[in-house]
Amino acid sequence: MHKCLACNTVSSLISGEIGVCPECIRKNKGNAMSIAGKIQKWSRVTFNLPETPPKAASGIPCNLCVNECIIPKNERGYCGAIKNINGKLPKAKETKGYLSWYHEPLPTNCVADWVCAGGTGTGYPKYSHYAGAETGYKSLAAFFHTCTFNCLFCQNWHYKRETLKGKERTIHEFTADVDKKTSCICFFGGDPAPQLPFAIRASREALKKKNGKILRICWETNGSMVTELMDKMVELSLTSGGCLKFDLKTWDENLHIALTGVTNKKTKENFIRVGEKIKDRPVPPLLVASTLLIPGYIDEKEIKNISRFIASVNPEIPYNLLAFYPNFYMSDMPLTRRRFAENCLQIAKKEGLKNVIIGNTHMLV
Repeated sequence: MHKCLACNTVSSLISGEIGVCPECIRKNKGNAMSIAGKIQKWSRVTFNLPETPPKAASGIPCNLCVNECIIPKNERGYCGAIKNINGKLPKAKETKGYLSWYHEPLPTNCVADWVCAGGTGTGYPKYSHYAGAETGYKSLAAFFHTCTFNCLFCQNWHYKRETLKGKERTIHEFTADVDKKTSCICFFGGDPAPQLPFAIRASREALKKKNGKILRICWETNGSMVTELMDKMVELSLTSGGCLKFDLKTWDENLHIALTGVTNKKTKENFIRVGEKIKDRPVPPLLVASTLLIPGYIDEKEIKNISRFIASVNPEIPYNLLAFYPNFYMSDMPLTRRRFAENCLQIAKKEGLKNVIIGNTHMLV
């Protein structure tokens, strides 16, 4: 049990690290945003990352994502991957990246496996080897060790330990692992956004290597990249049969900033933009959405507004409601309750969504 430092409410659904309840954050009651911001800054200092996106008057603009960092000399951008070295940004390049990768047998447990070509065979025979799940084939999962957000509930926060080590991998190393049984590539992390020049070029090289054979390009992302890069991601997925999996973390902007350190305005803009392309290839689904059901913070109000937003773009967009596991700076929170998840499922359907599921149900209590 913890007390909200803004309204004095005591509840097991208040994070002791954040210190304020979601309602106070949404209204910024009692300076709730400032209170929540303290743990955001501390969680960055711990990993020697900038507390906020730098805006140095004499710095160099990065122009890769929503953060629009202007990086001072010999300092890093918010993501940690981009560094101003003597007036240049050598890390913002196409041929090397901070990432690791592995093969995963299909069908996988990814956010979109219940609707994608690899998990269901939708789009066969153009985009899938089989009319059902592509058993016997595999996905090349590419995990980027950087992110444009700072999620206090991050399930993969360990990547932050790798961000500043400086070990880069080449495109040649990556594409060497694209073999005859690789039928999709999924870029995730962290997030692909800070290293999209690498990911886009790597995708093109991999497609060239496959020489017309099936290779879907997929992305799991927070959607924070600039429009120009977003469009390139969409084109790669559209033509290859892949999808873009957007993690819609919250609806309310204040809540998003408190939990991730960054606004969600660009995420919403990009989601709408991708949604406009669904008509160009309805099958397999181009756009998939997901939300982590964080007890107390991602409440029914958030799910209602997110669902309404998705439905306004296209009610056919698949939506995956994911069970939460306590982690990182929100390790004091409980697991998602089954009853709450089921309520959220009904809310999403009531708001007009036609394709909604509860993911990782084994984690529900």
